[in-house]
Amino acid sequence: MKFLTEYRDPELAREVLDEIKRTVTRPWKIMEICGGQTHSLVKNGILDVLPEAITMVHGPGCPVCVTPLHLIDKAIELAERENVILCSFGDMLRVPGSEKSLLEAKAKGADVRILYSPLEAVNIARDNPDKEVVFFAVGFETTAPANALSVLHAQKLGLKNYSILTSHVLVPPAIEAIMSDPETRIDGFLAAGHVCTVMGLEQYYPLAERYRVPIVATGFEPIDILQGILMVVKQLEEGRAEVENQYTRAVRPEGNIQARKIIERVFKVQDQAWRGIDVIPDSGWGLREEFSDFDAVKKFGLTGEGARENEACIAGDIMKGIKKPYECPHFGKACTPQTPLGAPMVSSEGACAAYYHYAGIRS
Repeated sequence: MKFLTEYRDPELAREVLDEIKRTVTRPWKIMEICGGQTHSLVKNGILDVLPEAITMVHGPGCPVCVTPLHLIDKAIELAERENVILCSFGDMLRVPGSEKSLLEAKAKGADVRILYSPLEAVNIARDNPDKEVVFFAVGFETTAPANALSVLHAQKLGLKNYSILTSHVLVPPAIEAIMSDPETRIDGFLAAGHVCTVMGLEQYYPLAERYRVPIVATGFEPIDILQGILMVVKQLEEGRAEVENQYTRAVRPEGNIQARKIIERVFKVQDQAWRGIDVIPDSGWGLREEFSDFDAVKKFGLTGEGARENEACIAGDIMKGIKKPYECPHFGKACTPQTPLGAPMVSSEGACAAYYHYAGIRS
């Protein structure tokens, strides 16, 4: 398959890896922002073949993992209401709330439906006028256009029974928070290619300049990851700190202009709580006032910040790059995909799940 198989070529991977080994002369810490990149690193054995001088640090780029506990609880509260159909991507169902998960609520009779697109939820609302349909709108910049379009589509259809529970987080403020954290030392970043496909590269230029860190927009296949690492290492070795684009087959400097216009029409920037981390200023999107009728929090009068995080889970330290999953004392013991203490063990982009399933580490 074009643009896929050629990025899994073992011979090319060896060539890029050899160039990395020839280029690196001193230790560097590189953070891959996206959980999909983390899984690619672990699943394809890249961590095992990189030179010891390069340490890959896993960042907070798992949208499911950083969705705040109080929003999980609010989603469950809505799902358990008699007249509500709660729609969600499948990743969210097993994420533990303070008392249960959406999957457990579904098992007890809640009408929770797994969808592949928020537009499906709009169709469900149209076909069930006697029900309130809520879509759990979670994600980074990548999923925002579709979620925004669902609101515009529901408005066009005149639906009064559709709303979204929003938990959108943004990558650039997360990088800034990481670089400002005294516990974290990162020399360079692999930026998430799919986010850059939507948003472009312009937001990264001030970060690279302010913190003197290379930032390379990178894809998700093994060659993408290795080429991205090589580009970061070359910059570090040469004393450069620039924004570069490895993922040229998908990312344009300006991003997707139409998608950005749709996002800006429906959403506004706001402070956002990140599960396991804290509130990061201007790091999320919420619905604009003119679309408040589609805001599930306002529509249903949901209040409160909910229960405290499980103190046994060190997801925050893992997502900030302070610790690796296997450094958690509960990894593979009290915390498994069947009995997760936190979202990184059950999300398809979670670092803990990657290590559990692909690295052969159980405890």
